[in-house]
Amino acid sequence: MALANLSAVMAAEPAVAPAVDPIRHMQAEAQRSGRASWGHWGDQPDRYASWSNHSNRLVPVYTFGMTLQSVTGSKSVYRSAEYLARLYGRVPDNTLNPTANYCDQTDVYRLQQEAVAAGKKRIIVFVFDGMDWITTRTAAIATTGTVAYHEGRGTGLSFQDYRGAQTDFGACVTSPANSGTVFDVDAQAVHNPGGTTAGGYDPLLGGVSPWDARRSLRYLVGHSREQPHAVTDSAAAATSLFTGRKTYNDAVNVDVRGNPVEPVAVMLQRQGWAIGVVSSVPISHATPACTYANNVSRDDYQDIARDLFGLKSISHKTDPLPGVDVLIGGGFGVDVKNDQGQGRNFEPGNKYVADSTLQEIDSVVGGRYRMALRTPGQSGATVLAKAAAEAVAGKHRLFGFFGIPEGNLPFQTADGDSSPVNATLESRDTQDALKKKYSVGAPYTPADVTENPTLVDMTRAALDVLGTSQRFWLMVEAGDVDWACHANNIDNCIGAIRSGDAAFQAVVEWIERTDAWDTTVVILTSDHGHLFVLTEPEAFATPD
Repeated sequence: MALANLSAVMAAEPAVAPAVDPIRHMQAEAQRSGRASWGHWGDQPDRYASWSNHSNRLVPVYTFGMTLQSVTGSKSVYRSAEYLARLYGRVPDNTLNPTANYCDQTDVYRLQQEAVAAGKKRIIVFVFDGMDWITTRTAAIATTGTVAYHEGRGTGLSFQDYRGAQTDFGACVTSPANSGTVFDVDAQAVHNPGGTTAGGYDPLLGGVSPWDARRSLRYLVGHSREQPHAVTDSAAAATSLFTGRKTYNDAVNVDVRGNPVEPVAVMLQRQGWAIGVVSSVPISHATPACTYANNVSRDDYQDIARDLFGLKSISHKTDPLPGVDVLIGGGFGVDVKNDQGQGRNFEPGNKYVADSTLQEIDSVVGGRYRMALRTPGQSGATVLAKAAAEAVAGKHRLFGFFGIPEGNLPFQTADGDSSPVNATLESRDTQDALKKKYSVGAPYTPADVTENPTLVDMTRAALDVLGTSQRFWLMVEAGDVDWACHANNIDNCIGAIRSGDAAFQAVVEWIERTDAWDTTVVILTSDHGHLFVLTEPEAFATPD
């Protein structure tokens, strides 16, 4: 039974925990016992947590204001050896599929180009980092209290149910060009183009649809001896989403040889569009980085931030990028003395934005950004909204910098509060041999919750500023989905998906209020999946 030993778990939980929170207790019991009848992470059913990294699962794509007809079905690149050779630089083993209905992640970039060609004036891209079809379904079941579907688009979440505009649903392949590429962050050079493991997607092992029960779990985590295709990281995946190019894991808008590639946001900015980036995790992490910056390494955070703000960086030494118009996210208060991954020009201080950068961009001293920082004793939502209003009034750009000591916003859990179960795991990053700790259950202080805005607050502030422009491009990342999945925490995962869904609702409300659907496209997708296996869906439905 999913709620077995509930009384014992409740007795062990802090007194501040909610009196009734079934999914939290399911997670706590699974962590305590190491097993759960209702599901597991990884390819070992008898262990609740046996894998904490990404998977090669097909991930969902939802469109609003346009369809997927140009990239799915008979138009799928996976039906054509010629197109696959262009995409990967070769035709990957067992990847050609004459009956493929899925598209590729790079097609999301092409959809954005199609939207521009069709005369759209607002493009909004949601990236639910780490979300796949299984975790989406689990969140939908927890939201509705019923097991309502077993395949397809599904119901229960706002982005599944919304029909206020033309909409479509499909799935895409997330495979990178390769993993194992070696690079030099100081020289911004790649040493072994092609890496050590090539990408590709075998539908007989990975599934012809996200709900295909025939899939091989070992293949999906990159452990298949029969077909060892590389599993993507967030940087290669986001580069695909925003440049339409396959590349190596760790790359930020550079090709397999390390040459810079222009993302859609920079292209549109040259045409007069305003650009906004919002994330629930650090603002120079892989997904927000790939909206705009160029770097051979996703871990060169301070230089990536310089690109985002339009300052000289390691990759733009003499001709800096213009910088984004709105940047709101996490990373505030994360200070370190050393960080070898950031090269020789790393500055001790904030890990994600150099202290000198923070000083230079501040509008108070002549910089271009009205800054909203986490402030002791003040509501994060209020601080951000006030700064957004002042940015509009003063014709400034907007920078919002928030977060808890781990760098992310406080986790919303499945029941909507911020009371996660403690969990810290090391991810086994097979792509670059790095080990990263994901602590996504540390107790929050009341200040952690009140002094930080929510993803909804951030999204609304971005729209307030960008909405003054005739044309704008906005990316909103629910990045904490990925952090929750790395920690094998289904309670946090469901909560993160629902917080992203609330941000989607806020965008829809803004579009409807401004009567803008005729000129707006919204694309909602993920950069990659994880490997949560749901074996007992009814456990997440409303308990008796």
